[in-house]
Amino acid sequence: MAREFEAPDDHGHPVAGPSAYPVEEIAAAWERERPGIPVTSIGIVTPIWQLAKLLGDDRRRVLAGAGVDPATLDLLSVLRRSGEPYTLTTRELSRRSLVTAGAISQRVARAEREGLVTRRPGEGRPRTVLVALTPAGHELIEATVDQVLGREAELVGGLSPEQQEQLAGLLRLLLQDTQRRLGDDRISQVGDD
Repeated sequence: MAREFEAPDDHGHPVAGPSAYPVEEIAAAWERERPGIPVTSIGIVTPIWQLAKLLGDDRRRVLAGAGVDPATLDLLSVLRRSGEPYTLTTRELSRRSLVTAGAISQRVARAEREGLVTRRPGEGRPRTVLVALTPAGHELIEATVDQVLGREAELVGGLSPEQQEQLAGLLRLLLQDTQRRLGDDRISQVGDD
């Protein structure tokens, strides 16, 4: 994309004019100020951060409209995707949700108070706790997942099906390689620590 430049600033540096894609301006400024510094990652990492923020904010709005918080959606989604009888141990919920046992315990307690799940001791293992979707939890996740996934499909609809498939593949490769390089295969919701 061509950049427009205005008159030099007080230091004699050309000032980039309005751009439809400010990421290029950021990279150009670093190239100007620190010649030789690698800037190619800016065109990848910055849009990913921006998209994560936009998509996370939009998902929170959709969920607020449905009366569900992101943590409860995650819990109900994991149970629903597990298949009938929609029951998992708290240990399995923690593993599949990629959050700590303490976080799962809090999520389950909140969802239980809201009548969305039940919990009971596991058979044969005294410390095992089984968590199951209630009919109300099943109904809520069915309605909510349609809203969330429908909205997200709409948001990526500017890409052709082929482009979506290509981008999904590239993002999977980038994520796996980044996890390998960092030695961290945890994945959490956007904004979680």
